[in-house]
Amino acid sequence: MSPAAESSSTQPAIAVTAVRRSFGRGATAVPALGPIDLTIAKGEFAVIVGASGCGKSTLLRLIAGFDTASEGTVLLAGEAPVPGRHSGIVFQQPRLLPWRTVGGNIDLALSYAGVPQRDWPATRDALLERVGLVGLATRHTWELSGGQQQRVAIARALAVPAPVLLLDEPFAALDALTREVLQEDLRAVSAESGRTAVLVTHSVDEAVFLGSRIVVLSARPGQIVLDLPVDLPRTGVEPAEIRASSEFARIRGELAVELRRSAATPGAA
Repeated sequence: MSPAAESSSTQPAIAVTAVRRSFGRGATAVPALGPIDLTIAKGEFAVIVGASGCGKSTLLRLIAGFDTASEGTVLLAGEAPVPGRHSGIVFQQPRLLPWRTVGGNIDLALSYAGVPQRDWPATRDALLERVGLVGLATRHTWELSGGQQQRVAIARALAVPAPVLLLDEPFAALDALTREVLQEDLRAVSAESGRTAVLVTHSVDEAVFLGSRIVVLSARPGQIVLDLPVDLPRTGVEPAEIRASSEFARIRGELAVELRRSAATPGAA
């Protein structure tokens, strides 16, 4: 292996170093985040939690490349993040194009990602099968339920051949049953694809079920107050068994206590 290839293989998927983000200028500037140091290895499923306004979504936007840090650096595989190149992203709302079919929305993502057009049909069908939407390529998005639309949004994000998947509260607007089913689908898709994932959520149960690691932020300006590994099986176990396990309950309890504490503890500006 060449030195360059060896360096690339050992680089973290995401490296956030001494990052701060403030809004405004001078004496009126509002510190929203930081300082943050966070390294996420390839294949990890990291979940970011914390009280409202602590900077969770701000951190995700910095990782996506939609925003720029006031101080510090954010690197994905050693490079400054470029939206659509280094990561696919799923938002709280599906943000699908209603004048396009399900397949048309995915094709557009494949086009932007530079996938050759001859490969679109096979790639599209594989993605729809992965998210449980076989046979719906010709349906319009407004004909789908909210849960189905969010599945399309996940397929669209996976259409980007990028090593990182970012999710900003993707199930927050869904009913409890649909949310639980999509959590199970996402967990399976993540394990199958091997992509590095970062999820922002307010749900303790969702964080424990999905994450291989949970990062808790303090109240604004958000700083890391807990970095908790989640040692639950990723494959070969039924979702109901995971949720009913004593280890799930233990991690959930520890996380709930820390979230209550961190919500009342601002970071040091």
